[in-house]
Amino acid sequence: QVQLVESGGGLVQAGGSLRLSCAASGRTFSNVPMGWFRQAPGKERASVATISRSGSSTSYADSVKGRFTISRDNAKNTVYLQMNSLKPEDTAVYYCNKAPVPYDFWGQGTQVTVSS
Repeated sequence: QVQLVESGGGLVQAGGSLRLSCAASGRTFSNVPMGWFRQAPGKERASVATISRSGSSTSYADSVKGRFTISRDNAKNTVYLQMNSLKPEDTAVYYCNKAPVPYDFWGQGTQVTVSS
């Protein structure tokens, strides 16, 4: 079974940057389109960004377009999310998973808190 381990979150001031990482186990990682999702307190989990199997195609939620960049390294079974110009509304727990339809399990996520 695939395991997903997110890291890189933290507390940052508005306007700052963070880089999230997601290490995935399993031999089929390079065959799977991946994405980052986030869940803010009191809200449903939502897609933030997706990336194709090769990394050649990406898509973003309107709220993060131009600020966030998703990438992947298939040799390292890792997907990244570079987050710049962070805003307080980006505060959430961030998860990676298969995208656009996630597996029926999730990692522990990584908390991102943006202070104003």
